[in-house]
Amino acid sequence: MTEPERIVIVGSGLAGASAAAGLREGGYSGAVKIIGQESHRPYELPALSKDLLLGDAEEPNWVHEAGYYGEHDIELIGSTAITQLHLGNRVLVDENGGEHSYDRLLLATGSQPRTLPVPGGALPGLHLLRTLDDSRELRATLTEGARVVVIGAGWIGCEVASAARKHGAEVTVVEPLSLPLHRVLGDTIAGVFRDLHAEHGVTWRLGTGVTELIAGESGEVGGVRLADGSTLDADVVVVAVGASPRTALARQAGLELSEETGGGVDTDATLRSSAPDVFAAGDIAAHFHPRYGRRVRVEHWSNAKDQGTHVAANLLGAHENYTASPYFFTDQYDLGMEYRGLADPFTDELVVRGDLGAREFTAFWLHDGAVAAAMNVNMWDDGDALQALVDNAKQVSADDLRTADLGSLV
Repeated sequence: MTEPERIVIVGSGLAGASAAAGLREGGYSGAVKIIGQESHRPYELPALSKDLLLGDAEEPNWVHEAGYYGEHDIELIGSTAITQLHLGNRVLVDENGGEHSYDRLLLATGSQPRTLPVPGGALPGLHLLRTLDDSRELRATLTEGARVVVIGAGWIGCEVASAARKHGAEVTVVEPLSLPLHRVLGDTIAGVFRDLHAEHGVTWRLGTGVTELIAGESGEVGGVRLADGSTLDADVVVVAVGASPRTALARQAGLELSEETGGGVDTDATLRSSAPDVFAAGDIAAHFHPRYGRRVRVEHWSNAKDQGTHVAANLLGAHENYTASPYFFTDQYDLGMEYRGLADPFTDELVVRGDLGAREFTAFWLHDGAVAAAMNVNMWDDGDALQALVDNAKQVSADDLRTADLGSLV
């Protein structure tokens, strides 16, 4: 495959910026252009619901220093949306009518937060959390005594609740499922997070949904009506009901999209889409994972970073499969956690090593006797062993996982 003269990256998040850096670090000397809707230079997302929201940091973790892009001859175009992709003549069209030709294209458009399809779902004053500006605006509202209602008890919802309690806000979390984080963690481990938040003063409204968002006297959102008929008064309402991949551009161009992963651009194991000169990375990539034998789409920091770095060589003609295990982490109050792998908590066998009550433990999920996922909570000495057990889908007995030296099981 001939080396391309022009590579364009649509999306100025972590995946796109990591790919651009990977191209330059790999010795590529052709034109590299990043086009994104953000007005800020590329930054990482985890701090938006952690350090920034907690007030422990004033700036996000920037992917690179401000001068990096100019110094490495990477053209960074911000505050610009791409509205058309013409695969036949390899041209992108932006919202201002500008055209951008490419030889290879990377789509790294990320995800957008879902909204609530209920009456009042578009009221002013509602908070979503996806961007640096979102985080700064929300942080300013998390004050002593503020009545905060968080809708959704996934990772973002739980981290927002934790930050709000740190600032002295009164916090209620509404979740239609019976437990927070239930789909990811299952009954037992999700129960740990329920109890953690309750001990820190969060009021749970589990097993009920939202039927309406109510305007206050100012016209902004001032309350939440629940499916059980009750109403919650609120000074701050945060909608944290998940995210959906930004696939409008890919759909317009006719790229194959995934149904089995909740959306995303279908890619092969190398992150190449159905169009041979178009690749996808990060949240939008519904990537065929060789180890799992199916498409996997992951909306986490490490996946964006690692896929962006990995795809750089493939943009230049390599054919390397992306095989990394999913990884994510969270910090809530005094609980720190890392999760490696991919498990079904309702069909895989749960094995717990350590003390659930003390919140110092490692949870394993076994699929047909092999380690599918491992999650360490407030235990930090076994990261390498956990990674190896997951990466190698190691066959290990439940008893050994509970009691043996983990390094000896690798």
